[in-house]
Amino acid sequence: MLLFSLLVSLSFSLGHLIAQDISPAALMTLRFAVASLVMLGVARAFGVAIRPVFQRFWRFLLIGGCMAVYFITMFEALRSTTAVSTAAVFTLTPLLATGFGYLLLSQRTSAATFAALSIGACGAIWVIFRADIAALMRFEIGPGEAIFTIGALAHGAVPSLSRKLLEDVSPLQAALGTTVGALIVAGAYGMRDLVTVPFAELPGLVWIVLLYLAVVTTAVTFFLVQYASKRLPGSKVMAYTYLVPSWVVMWELLFHGTRPATVILFGIAGTILALILLLRDEESG
Repeated sequence: MLLFSLLVSLSFSLGHLIAQDISPAALMTLRFAVASLVMLGVARAFGVAIRPVFQRFWRFLLIGGCMAVYFITMFEALRSTTAVSTAAVFTLTPLLATGFGYLLLSQRTSAATFAALSIGACGAIWVIFRADIAALMRFEIGPGEAIFTIGALAHGAVPSLSRKLLEDVSPLQAALGTTVGALIVAGAYGMRDLVTVPFAELPGLVWIVLLYLAVVTTAVTFFLVQYASKRLPGSKVMAYTYLVPSWVVMWELLFHGTRPATVILFGIAGTILALILLLRDEESG
């Protein structure tokens, strides 16, 4: 999950670079199509059975649909807000995952874990509202952050749904099925945009980002989440997302020389503290 947070964080910065060049729905449909082919090739190469993926396929359609909603809303949000703010919304998923863990799996959270999740959520909110207390009191949240909150909610359900519904398949089979499920949902939503894309006129960067999204932050990260979901509670799986804003700040500084305001860094520090507390609680448990 540490590797997951690093790989996912780069998608926020890369996605921001191409957000105006191609519609999110079309990009996600292409992404999941390429990722499905990659996952199918990997499964074949390792001799993994494909048939179980299509048994009770509604499971993969549900979980893949959640992932499709997450990714589409992310790129919609990046059209109107910053990569750092979008990543901050993403860090709300551990708290959401805890709620889904209780509802779907009756997983109970210790007081220490809940306190750490709350600290992380406060840090994320601090960044989302750009350290503006007045805006927070008026609950002024931008349209991009509002859109992506829906995606974060969908993503928060994935670990618990995976643990509840996919116990009988391997992480690789689960990743393949989830990717195909996401392709179906994204394709149904984005087909109209896809047929109007001027492929010959797309900048080369769009194709580079597409390959990164398809291979790394779809095929690889789906596998990582499925692997971790079988071994950790949903809140712990998502806890590593608290590192995402910090990684994004690093990428933004590297790519654009963009330094966040000092007050924003206090919120990021809160998310890092939350991760440390969660990991300490895991070790003591």
